[in-house]
Amino acid sequence: MEHIDKMKNSNFNPVMVKLAIIIVMILLLLIPVSMIKSIITERESQNELVTEHVSSKWADKQEIKGPILTIPVSFQTIDKEGQLFNYEKNWYILPDQLNIKGDVSSKSLEKSIYEVIVYGSIIELDGHFDLKKNLNEPQIKEIHYDNAFLTIGVSDLKGIKNQLKLHWNDEAILAQPGSQIQGVVKKGVTVPVKIQQGENYNFKLKMDLQGSQNLSFIPLGATTNVDITSNWTAPSFVGNFLPDNREISSEGFTASWKVLQLNRNFPQEWLDDRANNHQLYMDQSRFGMDLIVPLDDYQKAMRSSKYGIMTIALTFLIFFLVEIMNKTRIHPLQYAMVGLALCLFYILLVSISEHSNFNFAFGISSVGIIGMISLYSLTLFKNKKLSLMLSLILIGIYCFLFTTLQMVDYALLLGGIGLTIILGATMFYTRKINWYQLQIDTN
Repeated sequence: MEHIDKMKNSNFNPVMVKLAIIIVMILLLLIPVSMIKSIITERESQNELVTEHVSSKWADKQEIKGPILTIPVSFQTIDKEGQLFNYEKNWYILPDQLNIKGDVSSKSLEKSIYEVIVYGSIIELDGHFDLKKNLNEPQIKEIHYDNAFLTIGVSDLKGIKNQLKLHWNDEAILAQPGSQIQGVVKKGVTVPVKIQQGENYNFKLKMDLQGSQNLSFIPLGATTNVDITSNWTAPSFVGNFLPDNREISSEGFTASWKVLQLNRNFPQEWLDDRANNHQLYMDQSRFGMDLIVPLDDYQKAMRSSKYGIMTIALTFLIFFLVEIMNKTRIHPLQYAMVGLALCLFYILLVSISEHSNFNFAFGISSVGIIGMISLYSLTLFKNKKLSLMLSLILIGIYCFLFTTLQMVDYALLLGGIGLTIILGATMFYTRKINWYQLQIDTN
C-alpha cells in the first residue's frame, strides 16, 4: 500500500502505462497478421500452380504469328580458290493485307477448390500477298517459286481443334504440322503453296483455337486489322499497341486494332541472314489481351489483411476509451484475446472464400467476429449500451473495409478519406479529456 501511495503522489500515470502496454500489444499482433499474409500468399501460389497445370492440359497462352510466305533461293559464288560454291537462303515475304477476326468465348474449369479461366475461339485470317517484288541480291542462281510455303505460327499447338485448310486463291490446301522456319516461327503449321512471280494471291484460314489467360497477335501485314469480340467482361489490353476502338459491357467486349508497317521495326521482306534481328522486333510488336479476374479472392484477402493493423488499433482504442471514461478495468490478456479474434477474421475469410463467393465469406466472417467480440464486451463493459456502441462501430469498420475492397481505381482515395474521418471523430470525442489528470482506479 505504501508503494502504491508513493506512485499516486508522484508523476506516475497508470493511464500512460496502460496505453504503452496496448501499443506494445498492437505491435506484437503484427506477428500473427504477418503469418496470415504468408498463408494467403501460399494459397495464392497454390492457385497459380493449379492454373498453370490446367492451362498446360487445356492450352496455354496463344500467340498468332503469320502467315509468312517463304521462298527458297539458291545462290552461287566463287571462293578464294576459284571454285564454285552453292548455298541456299530463305526469302521471307509478309502479307500486304492481313485481317484477323476473332470470337472468343471464356469459360471456367474447376480443379479441386480452384477455378481456372480458359477460352475457346474462332479465329479467321484473310488477306493477300503481292508478288510483284524483285529480290535484288547478287549471285542469285535460282528462286524456287515451286517450293514456296506459308507458315502460320501458333504458340501452343494442342489448342488447335480443327483440321486447318487454307484457301489460296481458288485452291484449298491442308496444313501440315510443324514449322520449317523455326528461326522465325518456333511453333506452327506449314502450308505448301503454288506461286508465280508477279501475281497476287488471296488467302483465307479459319481456326478453332483453345487457350487460356492471354490471346495475342503479331502485326505482320503492311496493314494489319484485328477485330475481337468476347463474352469476357474484364479484359486487360496488353502489348505494344492498344485498341483503336473498344467497348466493354456486362455482356462482354469488342476491340479493334489497326497497325501499319510503319508502326513496327521490321520490313515486309528479308533473307535468312537477318532473320534473328527481325524475330526480336516481331516479338516486341506483340499485342492482344489478357482474360483476367480483375481482383480475385486472394488479392482481396491480401488487401484486407493490410488493413489489419487499422482494425486492431481502432478496436483497442474503443476498449481503451471505455476503460478510462467508464472507469472499467480491462486486463491486457483480454485485449490480447480481442486482438486474436480480429486476426482470426482473415483466416475465416480466406478459408470460406475458397469454397464460396468472396462477398458471402466476408459477411459470414465479419458477423462471426463482430458477434464474438460484442458478446465478450458485455462481460467486460457491464453496460449494454456500450456493447451496442462497440458493435455498431465494428460494423462500420467492416463495412468500410468491404467497400474499399470492391473499389479498384478509387480504393486509395476512399481509404484515405475514411481514415481521416475516423481520426477526426476520435479527436472530437476525446477533445475534453484531461490526460494529465486522468487516472485509472487502482483499488
